[in-house]
Amino acid sequence: QVHLVQSEGGSVQAGGSLKLSCTVYADIADKYCVGWFRQAPGKEREKVARIYTYTGAPAYIDSVEGRFTISRDVATSTVNLQMNNLKPEDTAKYYCAAKLVSQIGACQIAWSRGDFPSWGLGSQVTVSS
Repeated sequence: QVHLVQSEGGSVQAGGSLKLSCTVYADIADKYCVGWFRQAPGKEREKVARIYTYTGAPAYIDSVEGRFTISRDVATSTVNLQMNNLKPEDTAKYYCAAKLVSQIGACQIAWSRGDFPSWGLGSQVTVSS
């Protein structure tokens, strides 16, 4: 397991932007899978984006593709989620999660299943219409 520290979330109006950060207390130049998930009140947790830190390869769910960008900064061991053109339906508590994997296929599987041993404490994102 690794320790993850998330930045605070925030509140914006629809169309606005927010950036979430997840500091991973590990060497993310190694083969880590870092995923972002969210959970709205009364709803199940859903995956949002993930990055395979070894190559920086990203993946997104359809509803955020083109609006959200996941990136990693190896020097600061941080994974960022830049969220643009936010919509009220993006309102949720966002969590980052990390897992050491052997290759990108394992990262995709872990993200699809939410199978991560390490989780951040969450960042609330509220988007008003």
